[in-house]
Amino acid sequence: MKKLLLSVFALSAYLTVNAQCSDIFISEYVEGSNNNKAIELYNPTPNAIALNNNYRMIRYNNGTTAAAGEANAQAQINLGTHVMAPYSTWVIVIDRRDTTQTTGTDIVVAAGLRAIADTFLCNNYNTSYTMNFNGNDAISVQKTADGGATWSYVDIFGMMGDLAMLPGLSPSWSDQYPYDGTVGAWWTLDHTLIRKASVTHGVTSNPSPEFNVTTEYDSLPENTWTNLHIHNCVCATGIDEVTNSVNMNVYPNPANSNYTMLSAGEAIEKVEVYNVIGDNVMNKVGNKNTKMVIETSALTKGIYFVKAYFANNKVTTVKLSVQ
Repeated sequence: MKKLLLSVFALSAYLTVNAQCSDIFISEYVEGSNNNKAIELYNPTPNAIALNNNYRMIRYNNGTTAAAGEANAQAQINLGTHVMAPYSTWVIVIDRRDTTQTTGTDIVVAAGLRAIADTFLCNNYNTSYTMNFNGNDAISVQKTADGGATWSYVDIFGMMGDLAMLPGLSPSWSDQYPYDGTVGAWWTLDHTLIRKASVTHGVTSNPSPEFNVTTEYDSLPENTWTNLHIHNCVCATGIDEVTNSVNMNVYPNPANSNYTMLSAGEAIEKVEVYNVIGDNVMNKVGNKNTKMVIETSALTKGIYFVKAYFANNKVTTVKLSVQ
């Protein structure tokens, strides 16, 4: 009976997760130096999604309200006719590719970021400034089903109408209450933010009373874009992810030294580390302790999956970013 109840619970969790994996959302946000800016979208569904100009992205500049932002055509741009494959990403980079520009607002995007882009948007500030965002701008992705007569939110980054973001006040949302940049470390300015793997859908109503960026995003240093085109999400990993039976954390994560530490709720018997294409790159035997050191010095920068084994055939997998 116990096994049956656990199976029913796992199946219920699986169905709940996949019921939420129904539309695209922002999976990564890059707010780097100069024009090094990018937005990564993720398709969490098992079906291809044709954008077909039925999706648009809007920037809300310095605390503007939703109505003001949507009324300003220069703040929005349709996302075109791209087709997103199941469980795939689409990387949008600001269109600053003129390598003759070395100063001012048109300074060229870094070569590494240009090489990663799937598409470039907003090459003329007078046409659209959607991608000219910085740390105190909100961004929304919207969808229409009637040719543009009405639009609904599929995801919101930041908070529209947040007066704390007005010029001269806060340049960024932060990681401590009240999250408006007055306390704590600024996150949405000069950082890369990656959506947590547990997030299965976008934010469809304006955050209130404030946008807490730490709830759904992990923070990486400025000008980090090695994780673009890689997104780990429970929508794709399915029931194996939701039935992880032992709580386990890895820290620091991202790993930026030669070591990182695993800490689990039960004794670790062994650990396997895999890269994003499924190659086994490391194996370690545990010493029946709940903690284990993982040496990261031999690993190249990127995303890895740490799979830990416990007694009674329990297995848990966590994502590790190596910087």
